[in-house]
This record gives sequence, C-alpha cells and structure tokens, in this order.
Amino acid sequence: MVGAGTMGAGIAQLACIGGFETWMHDPDPDALAAGETRIAQGLAKGASKGMWDEDEAAAARERLHLAGELEDLGECQLVIEAAPENLAVKRELFAKLASICGPHAILATNTSSLSVTAIAAGTERPERVCGMHFFNPPPLMRLVEIVSGDDTAAETAEAATEVARAMRREPIQAADGIGFVANRCARPFTLEALRLLGERVSEIDQIDRIVRIGGGFRMGPFELMDLVGVDVNFDVARSFWEQSFHEPRWQPHPIQARTVAAGRHGRKTGRGYYDYSQGPHRPDDPPLPEATESPAYADPVRFDGDGFAAVNLGDAAELAPPGPLNTLEFSEQRHSIEPERLVYFLALPSLSESTVVELARGPQTSDSALAAAGAGFAAMGKHVECVLDYRPGLVLGRILAQIVNEAHFAVGQGVATDQDCDTAMRLGFNWPRGPFEWGGAIGLRRAVAILDALHRSLGEERYRVSPLLRRRAEEEPQPERS
Repeated sequence: MVGAGTMGAGIAQLACIGGFETWMHDPDPDALAAGETRIAQGLAKGASKGMWDEDEAAAARERLHLAGELEDLGECQLVIEAAPENLAVKRELFAKLASICGPHAILATNTSSLSVTAIAAGTERPERVCGMHFFNPPPLMRLVEIVSGDDTAAETAEAATEVARAMRREPIQAADGIGFVANRCARPFTLEALRLLGERVSEIDQIDRIVRIGGGFRMGPFELMDLVGVDVNFDVARSFWEQSFHEPRWQPHPIQARTVAAGRHGRKTGRGYYDYSQGPHRPDDPPLPEATESPAYADPVRFDGDGFAAVNLGDAAELAPPGPLNTLEFSEQRHSIEPERLVYFLALPSLSESTVVELARGPQTSDSALAAAGAGFAAMGKHVECVLDYRPGLVLGRILAQIVNEAHFAVGQGVATDQDCDTAMRLGFNWPRGPFEWGGAIGLRRAVAILDALHRSLGEERYRVSPLLRRRAEEEPQPERS
C-alpha cells in the first residue's frame, strides 16, 4: 500500500483483515506512523462492533508491516496507491513501482477521477495496471470499482476482483470512462437540484425535503454538497465538464461558483447552502398525515405527455371548503379541464406507493383549487409539497429522470452493466434504489416523457435522451388504463 492517509490506511486495514501480508509505505514518516495507529484503532473498533473477533483483529495486526522506502515493496504481488489526485505524480510513481516490483506484479490505482489508461502509460507493462477505486472510508464502504484501462489484461482485472472479495468488499467492473460508474451516475443528483434552484422551480429546503421523504434518500442534494464540501463538488463538476469537452449534461452551475467564491464551502466552514452555526441546520421531517380517505381509482394513474396527471376538482361549489376526495378526476388532456381548476401533480414511483405528492399550478389555477388538491392528497396520507413553478418532472421526477438517463448513457457506452450501476449507487452512495431500479419503478416511458418535455420547454441539449433509454422505453409495455 502506497499512502498511509485516510484512504491508504483504510485499504491496508482491509488487506490485513482479508488475510494478506501487507506492507504500507508513505514518504512522510509521521504519516506512516499515524497510519499504523489508525489501522490498529480500526481493527480494535471493528472487533468491538462484532465485525470480526479479537483473535482475527490480532492476526490482522500481525500482517501489517511498515515500509520505510518504496524499494521495500519489491516483493509485493499487488501494489495499490492512494497518492494525491495528480496525473503527473501518479505516472511518476507507477514508473518507479514498475521498475521495483517483479514483472508479474499488479499495480492498482485508487484514483477517483483520473484516467487509468493515462496512468498506465507511464509504465512498460500497462496490461498489469488497473484501477481499484475504494470509497471513503474504506472499512465502512463496501463498494470497490475495478477499472480496466485500454490495455488492462483480463487476468489483471480478475485478480484485483478476487482481492477485493477477500477484503470483504463488493467489486463491480468498470471501463475507463470519466467518473467510472458511481461518480458518473451521481452527477444528476446535485446538478439537477442546482438547476431547479436556479430556475426558481423550488427552494433549497423544499428540494431536499422532497428528495428525502419522497425518494427515500438519506439526505438531500444540497445537504450532501455541504457534507462533501461545496468547493469539492464544484471541482468535480468542472473536472467532468472539462474532461468531456463540455458535455452539456455535466455543465456546472453558476450557483456553485458563487457559493464557493463567497467562502461558503459547507459544514467545514460553518456555512454552505445551510447555516451550521446555530445548531441543527434544518427541522426534522414531518410525519406523514393519517389517511382518512381511500382513492376512488386504481393505480397506475394515467399521465400526459409531460409525465403528469392533471387533476379536475369538480364543481366550483365543491372547492370551498375543499370537496371530498371523490371529486378528484384524472385526465390525459389538459385542455379538457377548466384552467382555474387545473392542478398538476406528480407522485413517484406511483400514487399508491408514494409518500410525497408534488403539486404545481397551471397559469390560471385558483388558490382554492390548489388547496382542494392538497387536502385531497393529504387525506390519502400523503405529504404534500406545492412547488414554486411548473416544470416537467417537478422536483423528484426531474432528478430521477436524469439519473435514469445518465445510467443508460453509461451502459450504452460500455462503461458498466445495469446491475453494476445499481450496485454502485446502493453501496457507494447508500441510495435506496439504483438507477435501473428507479427506472423500473417509475417507468422508462415516463422518464423519457419528462426528458422530452424538458428538452422542448427549455431547449437544452442536456435533456436529450440516451438512445438506449429511448429504445428500451419503446419496448416497455404500455401501462394499463385506469
């Protein structure tokens, strides 16, 4: 193991517990000593939590050896580096390792953003170079992306996969594309949230609340950016955009640049998109209301060309006070509903399964119609969120549609399989569903409808539909009519 920081020591700990004699090197003696202490503490903590017993921890500790010089790694069959994310630094390091280690040694990089092919170009044996991208902190995060560069031999990737499994991790296979799998599929989670904010469709706290309650995510996109670091997230966004020669889907948002320039870098500075100086940055999410009515129709609710269902709230006399739930009727044709009674709603993955119903006004929607719709959905036991402005997909639908789209682009370009994309997001980011699982839940036709409507209304190429997604959507069975 080259590097004894948080990532390096964490990976070395996994190697020791996996049964491998492990040599750890760091050019800084103090960092090497600190890494040794971190590993000892990690093994002891794991034993106290029942992850392994004390005898296993003691045996693992005996497998750790400190390497004061890089040359001490000469007999190692596998070397994993966790050096700074700098291509020149990594290429120089790999060239040295290739000259030190035997001809059959595998050299693996833990890079999260650099090209494995470019790193391997610094050696004379690029077929023995691969990526082993662990997630932070390695002892707690089960995912490892095994990345094959252009010249990586199949047996190299297979050996790295076996090692990851011995470390008690879950390996997935990835081609050497920008962001590999997990970081790529995660891009829309924050970028679409920023666009929703910039277009004044919704506000920060509401976007996060909808994503948490409605999507089942542990935190909303703005909370996540604050946790990771707004500056770090912005740097990653710029890296994706620049490496892709300005792919529109990956374009950073000016809000990111403005927030970073203001020094609001997130939790580490006390303020990001939220203020952390006065205790909890947000209130607890409200409980779901108690259901008092049952819907008088069956799932799936019909939706129009933008992926929405339109709500007709019946006779004007029933609008004040809000009428009973059975006044709600659903129509696929917007023009069939009087404009003042038109309310758009979106409930994902379906109305029966949803916990949040998002509402949006039409151009002439009355306050009483909006209130009646909200009361009706609350009577079903749904949390209701009225967004500021209408856009196809509203909040959760728009974010999920782009997540589904990005994953289909990745698979269509041969970066990973459907299953590995889902595994990456569930294990690497603790998502409740992977992108293809989300696609199955909300329906590929609905995702395409939302994206096409966004493309029409906004005229932006970032909403073009992946050819693979469109083909699969066309093959998807038509929903039953209710």
